[in-house]
Amino acid sequence: MIFFKFLLLFPLLTLAFSHEALSPHHLPRPLIIEYPDHHAEPNFKELDEEVKLRCTSWRFAVEANNVNPWKTIPEECVEYVKDYVTGRGYSVDLERVSNEAGIYVKSVVVLGGDGKDVWIFDVDDTLLSNVPYYADHGYGSEVFDQVEFDKWVDKGMSPAIKSSLKLYEEVLGLGFKVFLLTGRSEGKRGVTAENLKNVGFQDWHKLILRAADDHGKSATIYKSEKRSEMEKEGYRILGNSGDQWSDLLGSSMSIRSFKLPNPMYYIP
Repeated sequence: MIFFKFLLLFPLLTLAFSHEALSPHHLPRPLIIEYPDHHAEPNFKELDEEVKLRCTSWRFAVEANNVNPWKTIPEECVEYVKDYVTGRGYSVDLERVSNEAGIYVKSVVVLGGDGKDVWIFDVDDTLLSNVPYYADHGYGSEVFDQVEFDKWVDKGMSPAIKSSLKLYEEVLGLGFKVFLLTGRSEGKRGVTAENLKNVGFQDWHKLILRAADDHGKSATIYKSEKRSEMEKEGYRILGNSGDQWSDLLGSSMSIRSFKLPNPMYYIP
């Protein structure tokens, strides 16, 4: 009986003392619980993706006018906004807005033929791009400085937004009266007109800037009042393009409004 038990145990003992000679492929994989290395480097790619998601969500909320009045972009979104406004995404979004406006102009609008049909364009970041200025000022991460911005305006170096220039020329070609309605002050009329002409914008009907008694008014009120004056003069406002909701909302609104993207600043 003892001999029989020894025969049963002998193969197990042989296996135990000869493990070094066996191939690991012939044995079951040992169960090893591996704990994470707390000193390992974080997954920066995942962190970047999370920031990108949050900043995309924030930009969407801004464009949908769902964010409360804000003065600067979120600190974590500086690189995101930089990549957006200097990359292809911003250009594609601008082109989309202008293309949709062009479809509306050419296929929906019927002009009265009396010279009273109007299309309104804002100027800053609607016709003229201020991205070069904001590149030097944190892409919206700095609180707006009117003095510094006026220095930029005085240079008259703002480039045209190409898709807006295309729409502008289409609107003119169809017989619209073009009104340029800007929040710039009356003292910037000369440099603004020269900048616009130098980059291709010609033949507007009227360039409206803030007069002395307009200062202190919100953009929404100021632009609503100017649109109301147009209507009192018998004009029909069929279209309006602007990068701020304050360019478009308020009273005496146009039949159709087209909001251009702008995640760099907010004007009430």
